[in-house]
Amino acid sequence: MSRYVLFHKPYGILSQFTPEDGARTLAEFNLPKDVYAAGRLDKDSEGLLLLTDDGQLIERLLNPKNEKEKVYWVLVERVPTEDELQKMRTGLKIEDYVTKPCQVKILDPQPDVAPRDPPVRFRKTVQDIWIEIKISEGKNRQVRKMTAAIGHPTLRLIRVRTGDYELGDLKPGEWREL
Repeated sequence: MSRYVLFHKPYGILSQFTPEDGARTLAEFNLPKDVYAAGRLDKDSEGLLLLTDDGQLIERLLNPKNEKEKVYWVLVERVPTEDELQKMRTGLKIEDYVTKPCQVKILDPQPDVAPRDPPVRFRKTVQDIWIEIKISEGKNRQVRKMTAAIGHPTLRLIRVRTGDYELGDLKPGEWREL
């Protein structure tokens, strides 16, 4: 029988069990044996990581042709204009590709998110704001590149949903087997 684990990956953790360059890994969280990450989150990203031994599910979630939606809450520098958000919605040229259309909005009300360790830099003169981005692709550091392309660098990124799987109330470092 297959195993499915929802894990809230904290900031600074690699999405793998094998150490690399002295970085912290999934190995320190006492996760069940023989499960693997269905997708990745960068070391400096947080949130939902699904771990499983179900190779078919991993294929369904990760193969771009299946267009499984991923939802991110992204803290960006300064408040984007509607025109800037519209550019993201229709697709942006990033490096050698154009992103697929996505859904993006300013979160209202702003989410109550636990502080990060280390904290995100704070500047009194610049307003930071949480936006929600829904994409059906997931190229390397795509969300960060998208917000940078409209002039609003990502300060913090949390994946809250992948397909039908949601982060829910898991705190950083916590996991729950389904």
